[in-house]
Amino acid sequence: MLRLFTDTDTDITPALAEEYGFTLISMPYAVEGKTVYPYEDFEVFDDHAFYDQLRNGVLPNTSALSREQYLLYFEPVFAAGDDIFYIHFSRGMTATFDVMDQAVEMLRKRYPERRFYDVDTKGVTTLSYAIVRAVGEQFRVGRSPREIMDWVASEVDHYAMYLFADDLKFFRHSGRVTGLAGTMGSLLGIRPIICMNQEGKLVFVGKEKGRQKAIERLVAYVEELGDNVARHPVYIGHTDAPEIAQELADALQQRFDGRLKLELVPVNPTAGSHCGPNGVGVCFHAKHR
Repeated sequence: MLRLFTDTDTDITPALAEEYGFTLISMPYAVEGKTVYPYEDFEVFDDHAFYDQLRNGVLPNTSALSREQYLLYFEPVFAAGDDIFYIHFSRGMTATFDVMDQAVEMLRKRYPERRFYDVDTKGVTTLSYAIVRAVGEQFRVGRSPREIMDWVASEVDHYAMYLFADDLKFFRHSGRVTGLAGTMGSLLGIRPIICMNQEGKLVFVGKEKGRQKAIERLVAYVEELGDNVARHPVYIGHTDAPEIAQELADALQQRFDGRLKLELVPVNPTAGSHCGPNGVGVCFHAKHR
C-alpha cells in the first residue's frame, strides 16, 4: 500500500487531509519562547487570534523538525510494509528537508524494499495548497505515484504565486525573502510585491504605493502570465485579511468576466509568521512563474 503525506506549511487542514487521505506533518513555530505544533497543540487554527498577536507586537520564530521526529512519522509506515508519497513545501526555504533526507536514508537501510517518493512543490502556503490539492485529485482517480511524479515535474513551474505584505518587519525578521535589503517597504503605505521563483524561493519583485495599487498589480500578473486561468482553480491566500482577499477576488472576477473558480484560503501560522498579518497573495496556473 501507499501512504500519502503532506505538511501544515501547505495550508492543508486536517479536514482536507482526511478527505484526500493525507497524513499531516506538523511544522512548528514559536511564540514568546513556546513552541507550537499546528493541529497537534490545537484542533482548529484561529487565524484572527494568531495574527492579532502579531499586530500587537509578537514576532514569531520557526524551526526545523529533528531527524527523530521524521523517524516517528515515517518508520511505522515502512514497518507496516507500506510505501510513502510525501508532497511538501519548498526545499529552497528551509534546512528541514536535509534532516528529513538523513532520516529517510536511515530507514532505507532498515527497510530496503520500501519506496519513498519525495515531491517538492517549490512553493509554500497557497501555492503548495494548489499543487497538493491537484495531486490529491489525481490519486482519487487512480493515477500511479510515478505518473503523478511526472506530472509534478512538468507542471510545478506552471503554478505561480504573487503576493504583497502589509509590513516588512516580519519578512526582515525571518530573512526569507531575497532582495529586500535596502527597499523602502517600511515606509507608510508602501506594499512590497513578492513572488515564488523557479528555485522555490520568495523574491522581492517591486513595490506599490497603497493597497489598491498592490491589488491591481496582482491582477495584472494573473492577466499577463495566466495560462487557461479559467480552467484551473485560482486560490487567494491571506493572513487574516478576508476583506482584502475578497477585494482581490472581486477585481479578478471583473477582469475575467466572472469566469474564475476562486477560493479564499487562510494562511497557516508557521508560514504566516514570516509574512505577518494583512498579507494577500494569488496562486494561478501560469505560462511560467
